[in-house]
Amino acid sequence: MTDPHDRTTTSRRPLRRALAERARAVTEARWFGVTVFALILANAALLGVETYSALVAGWGTWLRLAEHAFLVAFTAEILVRACAHADRPRDFLRDPWNLFDLAVVVSAFLPFARDNGTVLRLLRLARVLRTARFLPQLRVFMVAVGRSLPGTFSFLLVGALLLYVYAMVGWVFFAAHDPEHFGSLGRAVLTLFLLMTLDGLGDAVRAGLEISRWSIVYYASYVLFASFVLVNVLIGVVISSLDEAREMEREEERTRAQAETARVQEERLRSPGPACPAAEGRTTAAADELRLRILAARQALDALESSLGQHRPPIPHQPAEEPVPEPSGRV
Repeated sequence: MTDPHDRTTTSRRPLRRALAERARAVTEARWFGVTVFALILANAALLGVETYSALVAGWGTWLRLAEHAFLVAFTAEILVRACAHADRPRDFLRDPWNLFDLAVVVSAFLPFARDNGTVLRLLRLARVLRTARFLPQLRVFMVAVGRSLPGTFSFLLVGALLLYVYAMVGWVFFAAHDPEHFGSLGRAVLTLFLLMTLDGLGDAVRAGLEISRWSIVYYASYVLFASFVLVNVLIGVVISSLDEAREMEREEERTRAQAETARVQEERLRSPGPACPAAEGRTTAAADELRLRILAARQALDALESSLGQHRPPIPHQPAEEPVPEPSGRV
């Protein structure tokens, strides 16, 4: 018959939870992140080495073995990360970085990727982007770039409209005198696009002044709108997206902290007591320390109360009331 007070029986946890705790202890360790980051950098260096035909001819076999070793290492990494969420698989799929890592690793095993060298190189190159997982600032920047895409599309639309209008005006006024730069709509757009970067602006202004002195108004207004106003608008969109990305990062950190706290509390509720005498001893020591702190706080409160009583201002003495004589019954 099983003893209901047997702690080895009551504290036995499911296998999935124990596996998740062990894997989570590995993934949250500092050495694990540093090792994976070093593997990503080494894989990027290997991709650069393979661009030299002489090295590939002499060390081709070893380079292929190194690539297989990297694939095995990244596969083991994603398996450990998946095991860390064995008790809650949905949390693994909710993280976009986990999905990205899983897609990169699984794609390397697909037949079309193994047979196509170009696709395989692109997938190996995608591993370099995984460095953002271990660099918070780079991760925030990539999230900001993604969030700034709608504003960037609006910027491109306004820029294209501005280029079209000024290209048509330039074609009307300068096509006959400067066909090399404004002979057609395409040439005018290309010229103005280069002027947006202020490249060759001096030559263009001098050539325009030879045609008409009013060309300075054309070039000055275009540079003002294209090189200053639009660029500042784009910078504003990116900075706003960076602020939003930082706020999202802080919100995710708070959410992860709350989830971790909820998980720890749930495990404490599920476990009826300490699993071993050492844990019981630590719990008793913590309780004793808490009692000592409570006792010290009470003594400090008593001392404070007594000191306040000593410094209390004295109550002013009130003279006793004199008795009122009663009236006598005699006349």
